[in-house]
Amino acid sequence: MNVKIEKPEKNVVKLEITVESQVFDECMDRAFVRNKFKFSIPGFRKGKAPRNLVERYYGEQVLYEDAINFACGDAYNKAIDEHDLEPVDRPEIDIVQIGSGKDLIFTATVTVKPEVELGQYKGLEVEKETVEVTEEDVTAELNRIAERNAKLITVEDRPVQNGDTVNIDYEGSVDGVPFEGGAAKGQNLVIGSNTFIPGFEEQLIGFELNEEKDIQVKFPDEYHSKDLAGKDATFKVKINEIKVKQLPEINDEFAGDVSEFDTLEEYKQDILKNLTEKAQEAADRKFEDEVVKKATDNATCDIPDVMIERRLDEMMRQFDMTLRYQGLNLSTYMQIMGMDEAKFRNEYRESALRDVKTQLVIEKIAETEGIDATPEEYDQELEKMAEQYHQPVEEMKKHLHNDDIEYIKNSIISRKTVAMLVESVKA
Repeated sequence: MNVKIEKPEKNVVKLEITVESQVFDECMDRAFVRNKFKFSIPGFRKGKAPRNLVERYYGEQVLYEDAINFACGDAYNKAIDEHDLEPVDRPEIDIVQIGSGKDLIFTATVTVKPEVELGQYKGLEVEKETVEVTEEDVTAELNRIAERNAKLITVEDRPVQNGDTVNIDYEGSVDGVPFEGGAAKGQNLVIGSNTFIPGFEEQLIGFELNEEKDIQVKFPDEYHSKDLAGKDATFKVKINEIKVKQLPEINDEFAGDVSEFDTLEEYKQDILKNLTEKAQEAADRKFEDEVVKKATDNATCDIPDVMIERRLDEMMRQFDMTLRYQGLNLSTYMQIMGMDEAKFRNEYRESALRDVKTQLVIEKIAETEGIDATPEEYDQELEKMAEQYHQPVEEMKKHLHNDDIEYIKNSIISRKTVAMLVESVKA
């Protein structure tokens, strides 16, 4: 195999690869074995006709597609490895020469990982926030816990007030015509939560229990349903139930009910401890992010569009997965937000660019500093994963592919590199 390399543009490599005729003929044999049962030759059962007869009858071109895939795939991968290239996209293959008894010559044009020119990354000056949790923070947390433990008490002797939870039946119509999704029975709604269309909840204030009457609202101009956007609507609403939130008194009894502590003072000290730990973790993460950001900003790198697009693909998949846990999906979310995929990708493009550059810079620093994942660190990481997924380590190893192993090692290297950057920061 012979390989010629040229760089027609930045971050793009064009390989001209020559595969010897003997090797290509072996690939033609493999292609014939794969496809021989597809050919019908008079006098032969399917799959029994020899290759030379099939080629005379159909033309040797009938085997080219698979033979090219075999020959080009093997030769391309070998050329990539031999020349230490790191493609970030699939190659564009063009056949230059092909034919029986001839060398196969093809070109493979591919975008490769860009070069990173590091700036200063050690001894950076980054300010670290001082963590301070106040008595007010503890009180606010206690109030949030009290809110979570509040009881809803049914009231029958007064009308709806702001903050009440009401159970309602409603039916909406535009110009007297009901619209899809505009009706429900037994719907719970917190007045003041701004869950419904603007103006809907406010008009329920003053309704009596079991009262039924119409309210008028206007859909926002930017409403996700274009058929309803900007239109006036009438909702027939009935109040089935009115409930008010009753907060528990924050005292020793409350502390005993919601925690392992007997007194409120002990519980407050535990809350203070936990809030301080969380605040410190958040400050450490922010500090770490600032260090990495500064090292990334100091580096220079011309990032190919394909890497940004791939990161955007990944972000969309992750976002969709998160939404599905909440009972939505990305398509529905974009419809609600009045955006399409192009607008979504455009909004997150800068973030994707930042992610790709950060990853490239960390990889370059790790390479420069000789940071690697030791076998011991790899085994420790596997043990953590096995514990997390409640599996024996040996069982987990059976299901790991090469990509999984590479991902785990790269994660270790990335963490070690970031830790090195943080440790080198000037006080």
